[in-house]
Amino acid sequence: MTLLEINDLTVNFYTEDGVVTAVDDLSYRIESGETFGVVGESGAGKSVTALSLMRLIEDPGRIESGEILFKGEDLLEMSEAEIRSVRGNEIAMIFQDAQTALNPVYSVGEQISEAIRHHLNYSDAEARDRTIQLLDRVGIPDAESRYDDYPHEFSGGMQQRAVIAMALSCDPDLLIADEPTTALDVTTEAKILDQIQDLADEFDTAVQLITHDLGVVAKICERVMVMYAGRPVEKAPVEDLYYDPKHPYTVGLMSSIPRIGDERDRLQTIPGTMPDLVDVPPGCAFHPRCPYAEESCAQKQPPLVDPETGDAATAADDRAAACLEYTGDLEGELEFEVSVEGEDPLLEEGQDAR
Repeated sequence: MTLLEINDLTVNFYTEDGVVTAVDDLSYRIESGETFGVVGESGAGKSVTALSLMRLIEDPGRIESGEILFKGEDLLEMSEAEIRSVRGNEIAMIFQDAQTALNPVYSVGEQISEAIRHHLNYSDAEARDRTIQLLDRVGIPDAESRYDDYPHEFSGGMQQRAVIAMALSCDPDLLIADEPTTALDVTTEAKILDQIQDLADEFDTAVQLITHDLGVVAKICERVMVMYAGRPVEKAPVEDLYYDPKHPYTVGLMSSIPRIGDERDRLQTIPGTMPDLVDVPPGCAFHPRCPYAEESCAQKQPPLVDPETGDAATAADDRAAACLEYTGDLEGELEFEVSVEGEDPLLEEGQDAR
């Protein structure tokens, strides 16, 4: 069953330098209980998309158009009181930086208890008991005594665990995880990702995972959307994305992943940088960096289409790509191949796209 459906979402920021279109005509869906990955470089629009779902876009930003259907109701049409009852209760978010997400002047336990009392109408004692249980469940040692500790008394990994406990405190139907392992060491990152996956399964919670790490996506996601310059450039089930990528940007991201045993002197990279969203290149935004770009790529913006039929894609479609290759507007072809080594490239290294 479809839990969340985004249709034609556009978000602008009105700055002194001009209008920044951070999210441009974005459509996708998330099913109940699934883990959906959103991938892209910094500046692709991933976090703005997440904040839009929570109605947390502040000035000078504005949600210009589109609809955000959660359980069939448009969040953009709700009053402030109605959206508050959804935010933190039915939709929760793990923010990118746990240290700034926690209030330094309140104890960690009290911050989690506050959400429980507000949304679930628990008494102080009941909220404290539930908070201690959650802290213990996410791996905080001696949770009862740590209830009264302040954020600065927690390590980075423990702060992230506390934020996860807060997000899950009201049994949300959708958990938005915005790069939840940023600034954590590799060992702690693996533990946090395992916990998010285990807890999502335990609480039957859908997860929208925002990341730039394709290895993380391969580990825990079922479907993936790749974003570039505020627009989706590819959507696919995770296995299709890794075994049969359709967009040159996706191929570039995968080919730049370091691998154990790789004998290359230098990693392959995508030349250039993400464009300034005040002045996005005409046509396909990726064309200045694309090795397959032709003159038409600078003139026509590619729509998101079914790569097999060329028909326009919708939020309901699992497979889509935005490249003129699939609308018949390229003279040449996308000449790349994916070679697979090892038993399970989705869990290990061993994939090479070139």
